Amino acid sequence: MKGPIRQLRRRHLLTGIGVASWIASPWAVAQTLSSRPIRIIVPAAPGGFTDIVSRLSAMRLTTSLGVQVVVENRQGAGSTIGADYVAKSAPDGHTLLMSSTTHVLGQAVYGRLPYDPIKSFSPVAKLVDSAYILVTHPSVKAQTTRELIALAKSQPDSLHFGSSGNGSSQHLTGALFNAMTGAQLKHVPYRGSSGVTTDLLAGTIECSFAGVPNVLQLVQQGKLRALGVTTARRIEQLPEVPTLAESGVTGYEASIWLALLAPAGTSNEIVSRYHAELLKGFNNPEAQKALFDAGVSPSILPPMETAELMVRDMQRWSKVIRDIGIKPD
Repeated sequence: MKGPIRQLRRRHLLTGIGVASWIASPWAVAQTLSSRPIRIIVPAAPGGFTDIVSRLSAMRLTTSLGVQVVVENRQGAGSTIGADYVAKSAPDGHTLLMSSTTHVLGQAVYGRLPYDPIKSFSPVAKLVDSAYILVTHPSVKAQTTRELIALAKSQPDSLHFGSSGNGSSQHLTGALFNAMTGAQLKHVPYRGSSGVTTDLLAGTIECSFAGVPNVLQLVQQGKLRALGVTTARRIEQLPEVPTLAESGVTGYEASIWLALLAPAGTSNEIVSRYHAELLKGFNNPEAQKALFDAGVSPSILPPMETAELMVRDMQRWSKVIRDIGIKPD
């Protein structure tokens, strides 16, 4: 781990210098960017967790930069289609990627990619963290995680969990649960998390490890049953829901982060300005309330620390993928 992170430190050293130089010259980015719109590419379907945070980011940047920032969805192949598009875009600050934990899983799932998940990008900021919630349709005869595990073991492959796609962090969260508990929940991949929620509400699938923003209101309304959260601690929005570790899955912990990335080679001035504006925007009380209500926690990290997080998670989850044997569709 130390080797890749040491290389990243050298690569991003000038970014810290860029922060100071931009603060001293507030018009630097206005002179660098043209008036054409800035696009945030979301490698997931509209309506999901990533999409929600991307639109909030676009709104904040539009207000602060005075340049239109739009969200464009390019989903598919475990987020690799959107990521490849941004990796090959001009490093001029006009094309950005809203990446998630799934971004660093692609190489382990699909093998050789047309881009490098780390080297092909310049991190701007890690923006938010969120738990997944193990949720079931109310018809499932399990009131707790322990009961669901017992039910799944007694009826192998009869219970299905949906995810936003093969090789996604949502898929991996469920696969890890199966591996640690011996439950045999059958995976059903979708093209985005909104389809998962639709079929879960209809009872077409029985359960999912869903992003909090996708199901929080549905749980609160009693339309879905929450059995446990995947993080080490309970979440403030649903304090009565235990963690999976508390529910007998000792050592289980998984979460999702979102980070804004630019193509490699993007100037330090642009990266630093975007980071500064997002930090200011996400610390705004109105934005923090919107994020809390959606079920996510703002946790801004600077570019270097974002890069280190990406390396750590790629190494951690790549091992899990190999051990479990996850393969592409």
